[in-house]
Amino acid sequence: MLLTMPKKLFFAAVLYCVISLQTGCATPETIPHPDTIPVAIKPLFKDFMGVNGHVTFRPALHGQVCRLVRSYHNMDWDANAPGDTLHIPVTVNQLNWKNDVYGPWKNAGLETDICLQFRLFGVGAPRYRQLWKGHEQWAYDYGKVMAAYYGPSGKEQLCTSLEIDNEPGNRFEPALFQTLFTKMAQGIRQGDPRMKIVTPAVVAGKGDNYSQGLDDFYGDKQVLPLYDIINLHTYATMEKSATIENTWHRSFPEDPSLRYLKVVDEAITWRNQHAPGKEVWITEFGYDACTPAAMKQRKDWALKLNWQGATDLQQAQYLVRSFLAFAVRDVQRAYLYYYNDEDEASFHAASGLTRNFVPKPAFWAVRQLYQMLGEFRFHRVVKQEVGQLYIYEFEDGKDPQSLVWVAWSPTGADTQHKDNYQPHTITTTLDQLPGKPVRITGMATTDTPAPAVAWEKSGDNGIRLTIQESPTYIIFKKNKKTLR
Repeated sequence: MLLTMPKKLFFAAVLYCVISLQTGCATPETIPHPDTIPVAIKPLFKDFMGVNGHVTFRPALHGQVCRLVRSYHNMDWDANAPGDTLHIPVTVNQLNWKNDVYGPWKNAGLETDICLQFRLFGVGAPRYRQLWKGHEQWAYDYGKVMAAYYGPSGKEQLCTSLEIDNEPGNRFEPALFQTLFTKMAQGIRQGDPRMKIVTPAVVAGKGDNYSQGLDDFYGDKQVLPLYDIINLHTYATMEKSATIENTWHRSFPEDPSLRYLKVVDEAITWRNQHAPGKEVWITEFGYDACTPAAMKQRKDWALKLNWQGATDLQQAQYLVRSFLAFAVRDVQRAYLYYYNDEDEASFHAASGLTRNFVPKPAFWAVRQLYQMLGEFRFHRVVKQEVGQLYIYEFEDGKDPQSLVWVAWSPTGADTQHKDNYQPHTITTTLDQLPGKPVRITGMATTDTPAPAVAWEKSGDNGIRLTIQESPTYIIFKKNKKTLR
């Protein structure tokens, strides 16, 4: 690299300030989290939006909402036990990852992130310590052959990044996991230096059963060169209180009582202090939405704890708004969970964009977001009034004269209290517009044109309209001085 990191950050910050002065980009006072102001150009939305998938992921269907896909790739499918001979890309159960999964995904124009799940080689196996005893070097060999075969420098070029396990959390023996992480990362580096290496799910501060603490060893000088991406999983689960029955319920993304976005901000702060230059990815977030018929079939803990999923409309609203909330932060990618479900009334079991491979309203809403903003990148915060109105501006990556404002009411119901909730709307006047609105449209929930939004001219350079919890898209062409 030509520049050391401190110089890189300095010049990027100077560039950001210059751009801000020239374009009217958001100042630190208007950004909700000043320490997360990006130090580099924001990704285009097509390079930002991703979906979690598995072997039944359908490129022709789910590829309509993204070009990034994350695969749960089970290590115990590639071998019966650590130390076994590998026959990549054929698994022990005779699945061919190249022909049956990653090849078709690549042919459909998708870019794949492979999450190497330890699964039966990890905390899910009571004897995982014995499985690895004497086979620690196999982690290096596995990482090397995986990177060499699947990586961007190889013949097949089937993926661009590898995650070392999914959610080992603090359940995995720390010393053993550090050894395996180190060896596998070294093997990946040797197999393909261009392969991006992603941590498992982590969190700033103390870890838990599903996320390792970043302070555990990811700031160690010997470990820092072994990974490129800090990986976060975050869900909008409620904190238990006198009015909240349990923490299985979820709420709207901007709910200030949640840890949902704070988890992201804290990780970015940790990155800035301990690992500058590393990208931050969110590889899991999502909302469950099943049918009323499925809710009547709740059983076990879901019935006992009165688990409530989101409505189909809430899922659509909250997924789109989550992407927007992540876009304002210094996050390079966000993968939603999940691509498909079978209409099960259970936590994580109804998170699909499709239900039995039939699109939900969330599918159409996310597809619209991808199509509307795919060639755009986040530009600035226009307005951010907690509990009232959010407006974010996105700029065309090739044509800076083309802008889109996305406006919505940052309110909603938690899933426990959704049935008696009255949706929030706000009628407002937007002035000092960057140009003449070309089109104003609401959020799509079906495979038909999105609903038009009524508006009227206000003054010389303003409009008046009603904003709802479903995002509204306002498409502009700059340099239009009036609304004539």
